[in-house]
Amino acid sequence: MVQVTFIEADGTRRTVEAREGEPLMISARNIGVRGIVAECGGSAMCATCHCYVIETPGGDLPAPRADEADTIEFNANEPRENSRLTCQIMVTPALDGAVFQVATGR
Repeated sequence: MVQVTFIEADGTRRTVEAREGEPLMISARNIGVRGIVAECGGSAMCATCHCYVIETPGGDLPAPRADEADTIEFNANEPRENSRLTCQIMVTPALDGAVFQVATGR
């Protein structure tokens, strides 16, 4: 399992045991990370799993695909350069120790 930490809007840090090969959103939703709603179920259409990448000790994440970038640009609350949709981040060992700030607003 890969450990990833989410920082919720109130500052609460929640570390999840994420399963390799699954979208990060699934692990966050399964343990009830506040702010990860995942309305579209992982199809990169709603931005209700929007987070900011704070730290990736295992190296940079792959760049977002065009559909993810478009969803962030047009649907996300306060998009930033480090914005990502957790439904589009596949869990790999390189993600171990990563930290994400849950975007607020939805």
